[in-house]
Order: sequence, then C-alpha cells, then structure tokens
Amino acid sequence: MYLHSTVGAETTPPDSTNLLAQEEGGGGLFGGIERWIEGNFTPFSESVSGFVFGEVAIGGVEFPWIVAWLILGAIVFTVYFGFIQIRKLKLATDIVRGKYTDKSEPGEINHFQALASALSGTVGLGNIAGVGAAVTIGGAGATFWMICAGILAMATKFVECTLGVKYREEHADGTVSGGPMYYLSKGVPEVIKGAFGVGLGKVLAVCTAIGILFFGIIGGNMFQSNQAFAQLKNVTGGDDGWLGNDGSALTFGIILAIIIGVVLIGGIKSIGKVTSRLVPAMALIYLAACLVVIGANLSAVPGAIGTILEGAFTGEGVAGGIIGALIVGIQRSAFSNEAGVGSAPIAHSAVKTKNPPTEGFVALLEPFIDTVIICTLTALTIVIAAPAIWSEGFIAVNQDGADAPDGVTVTSDAFATVMPWFPYLLTVAVVLFALSTLITWGYYGEKAWGYLFGKNLVSIRIYQVIFCTMSAAGAVITLQSVIDFADSVLFVVALFNITGLYLLMPIVKREVKAFLGKIDSGEIQRNDKMTEV
Repeated sequence: MYLHSTVGAETTPPDSTNLLAQEEGGGGLFGGIERWIEGNFTPFSESVSGFVFGEVAIGGVEFPWIVAWLILGAIVFTVYFGFIQIRKLKLATDIVRGKYTDKSEPGEINHFQALASALSGTVGLGNIAGVGAAVTIGGAGATFWMICAGILAMATKFVECTLGVKYREEHADGTVSGGPMYYLSKGVPEVIKGAFGVGLGKVLAVCTAIGILFFGIIGGNMFQSNQAFAQLKNVTGGDDGWLGNDGSALTFGIILAIIIGVVLIGGIKSIGKVTSRLVPAMALIYLAACLVVIGANLSAVPGAIGTILEGAFTGEGVAGGIIGALIVGIQRSAFSNEAGVGSAPIAHSAVKTKNPPTEGFVALLEPFIDTVIICTLTALTIVIAAPAIWSEGFIAVNQDGADAPDGVTVTSDAFATVMPWFPYLLTVAVVLFALSTLITWGYYGEKAWGYLFGKNLVSIRIYQVIFCTMSAAGAVITLQSVIDFADSVLFVVALFNITGLYLLMPIVKREVKAFLGKIDSGEIQRNDKMTEV
C-alpha cells in the first residue's frame, strides 16, 4: 500500500481524481495550515525521500536501493527455507481454512481474520494504479517479473510473521501485542549475547515502532481518507456536484473518523470481523470486473500471455530491455505487498495458535493474493483490453522521454472498453480499499504507540483520538510532503526489520522443523470438519 510517486508505487491520484489539497491557493483555515506546513516541511521531506528512494545503477538502469534490499532478503529467505512457499502452499491453505485449528489456543482472532486484516493494509489503489504505471513504463514483460517477485516475497512474509507470533506478548485480559518491535527486542539478544545484543535489539525495535507509528497516522490514514473523498467527489460532478461545496469534505472526513473510531475501540476482534467481510467483498468486486473484461476478450488471452513472456526477455527502450522490465516488475511487487517492512506481523501476531509457524504459513498467502493474483489480473486486463493505450505510453516514456501517464487512467481506460460505467465501480472499490486500510493501519499504529508510550487505556484512547482527528483532516488537506516523508520512514523500517530477520532466521527454521515434526508424528492432526472461512 505504498504511496510514493516513484515507478510502480501506489501513486498519488491522477488529475481525474485530483486531491482537494492540490487546489492551489485554497482558502480557509485548512488551506492556510496546509500551505504553511508544505512550505516549511517540503525541503526536509525531499531530502529524506531522495535518500531513501535514491537509485543505484544496475545494468545501466537506475534502480532504487531500498527495493534491491527487499528483494535480496526475499531471495535469501526463499533459498534458506528451501522454497517453502511452493512446497507448503497446500498446507498454508489448509491452515487458513481452519484444518489445523484449536479454538482453545491463545490469541484473539482466527487465521482467516488475521489474513484478512493484514491484506486490508496492502490491497489498495496501488493494485489498480501502480500496475498501470508498471506496464506502461516497463512494458508487458514487467508482469512476469512482478509475479516472480511476489512469489519470492512469500518467504519474507513467512519469516517475519512466524517471529511475530513467537515473540508476542499475551496480556492478562486475553489481548496480545506483537510485531517487529517485540521480536527484535526479544529475539536479537538470544542470538547476540550480552549487553550489545540487548542494546541492538532495543534500538532496532524502537526505530521500527517510530516508523510504523508515523506512517500509520499520516500515510496509512490521511492519504486514504483524502483519496476516498476525491474519487467520490469526482463521480458526483466534481466542484459543480453536490459534494463540491466547502463543507462536504470535512463532513465526509468526520463520518469516516467516527466509523474508524468505533471499529478501533472494538480492538482486533472487531477489526478482524470487519476486514474478514470487507476484504473478500472488495477483492471479489474488483476481480469480477477483471474477469468480465478478460472474458469479453477471451480470444486475445494467448496473445497477451505471449506478449508478456516476450517482453520479459526481449524488451527494448531506455528502460533497459530485460533489466528494465525486471526492475519495474520487482519494484511494483515490493511496494504492493509490503513484505519485509514489518507491518503484517502486527496483525498476524493476534491469531489463536500456540505454534508460531502456522501463522507464518498463512502469511505467505498475502503476496500470492495481493501480487500474484490481483496485480497479475490487473496487468492482464490492461494488456488485453488496452493494447494501444499501454503500448503508446511505453513508447512515449522509453523513446520520447515523456512522463508516464497516470496508472489509474491506463487501468480505467482498459475497463472502460467493456464497462463504460467503470468509474462508479472504481469509486466503490476505492472507498472500500480506503476504509479497510484505515482500519488496519489504525491498529498497526496503536500497537506501535503502545510499545512506545504504554498500553494503558488512557494512552490508547489518546492515540485513537489523534488517529481519528487526522482521518477527518485528511479528507480536507493532503500534506503531500508529509506523506512522502512518512513513506520514507516506513521503508527505512525495512532496513532494521530485514537485518533482524537475517539474525533470527535460524530460530524460525527450528520452529518450522518442530511444527512439521508434530504433524508427521500425529501430535497435531488435521480436522476436516473444522472450517474458518
């Protein structure tokens, strides 16, 4: 659910869904506040973003080093665990369906609810806009490498979410707290003995918590409410429509904040119930639209697959041919599924289980659903239904040096070839995506806040008030420089998190060996009568 405006990212909205805060010179209190913050914070934000998303040359092509760091981790974990995401994919689906579930085990939510909660933080407009940008810039071949990167990322999710459960804290009231803050502070000293290990683990944990908290309040919050209102306003007539008056944005934001507040107060059980319904609903709506377009162009499917495979290995242009397609595909995948940034283990740590690897197996399904299925179907829809649009954009970018077209426009145009009313469907999807993302990142931020400032009720309520207030304000102002900075902070977390994962992966291997041994010995038995989906 990455927001930064680099290639393949979950980009800021296009002109057709322009954010309210992009209306230069807007008046009123909110407009003045925004102009003051942007004017004073932008230089600092640009410096930090420039470093975090700085590029290194690989094969003559500029490649963001942070993406290289993420994909390197995915490759290491895939090899170290013997391609566990492929070997144990069936076991993962059995676990998420409740076939190895004991409802008496400690935790708050079941495996399916944990998966839905984590997915709601990653599945978003980036699956629509980011893929459109990736295909336009990297060509159809970027799709192939996006799939490959998504498969590799499954191993990263497996490692970090196994650790999230192993080192979680169980409280007297039955609630749990987990995530990178806990497995870094507790796990690193087990590997590196002495004061240095304790200090290193604590530093990594605190830095991670700060990054997740900051992004949760800004990037996972304000941007989402602004995006949802902008799209809703656009399809109801824009400035001339019934949502075009000055107070409508704030009213929308307040309503959204109330909904979010009610869900957050209910805790992860409430979040799990909401997201376990929202995520399947929004995914099915979007996937159904993709399948309708693909079905209407069924005869073009073989040719589209051939175009994707050919582009993956023979691409041309300034993007660097095969290297360019590979980089764009990997980048799109990394920014979409968030494997390695440490957010997902927070949701997965709340699961009911006493065997940490069970949730690692469930978590590896996230990149498969987010990237391999949803992003791939989006790309296939674009390649099939809008060949002229994406190919013209590809030529303009790679031969003429033009700016990439808005990704959401490319995707929307592809759908419009079969469904002229798609903007309305897109609006429903955007609102659902935004709502689910707000809920999940509200929870992530709450856990980071609790780690830093205490988990007592007063402390948590203060956080919830801040989060909901920012949700309401986000519908009115963008603070794009602040959002870019929040993005940068979140991906710096990947440096700390993956470093910790490298240190702790032998512990994960021992946990996995013990768990699989229990299945083989019959100590843990499959229950075909049990289902959680």
